[in-house]
Amino acid sequence: MDGNGRWAKRRLMPRVAGHRKGVEALRGVIRACAERGVSHLTVFAFSSENWRRPQEEVTLLMELFMRALENEVARLHENGIRFHVIGDLSGFSARIQALIRDAEALTRNNTRLTFTVAANYGGRWDIVQAVKKLVAAGLAGDAINEAALAQQLSMADMPEPDLFIRTGGEQRISNFLLWQLAYTELYFTDALWPDFDAAALDAAIASYRARERRFGRTSEQVRTPS
Repeated sequence: MDGNGRWAKRRLMPRVAGHRKGVEALRGVIRACAERGVSHLTVFAFSSENWRRPQEEVTLLMELFMRALENEVARLHENGIRFHVIGDLSGFSARIQALIRDAEALTRNNTRLTFTVAANYGGRWDIVQAVKKLVAAGLAGDAINEAALAQQLSMADMPEPDLFIRTGGEQRISNFLLWQLAYTELYFTDALWPDFDAAALDAAIASYRARERRFGRTSEQVRTPS
């Protein structure tokens, strides 16, 4: 969800105003995904590299995250949405960690949409922590394979993404779900995140539907029923 700061700067507003507007945009995208039958939505809210930002902005982001947890989770639950967080939660305050645990417990059995927030997350961190779990379990080197590693990743209980959307004009993955995006379709848009709405989501989905997903096969194999 890229472009909050630039959205605010263009309007001569503080960066935090862009982040607040970004929360509103996220609320709309969650609603749009649920209405369109999307089963899983995962957003990159705060990367492990974002701690490098100015301390004032980081503090404001943490406050905004806490307020969102306090104010939005009940609405998610009412709409049948499961809430989940991935990342190294030890970097957050005890209050935020408690809110996350409570939100996940409250919404655990909801099935309309699984909404996952990646917070203090990095794709490389995810792979490293998975390897550490395998080592701690005493798994021999020749027993470690893709399936074993995948079971230890943060998204182990979820399907691999079909579509990756990055707003804000940048065309890179930026350490997001590195393992899981191996065969995901990538979509980049110049729209800044606060301006990303249901119509923009539909444009991304339309682009996805026009693509041929081969997973290593040829076009002829994909088009010919087995």
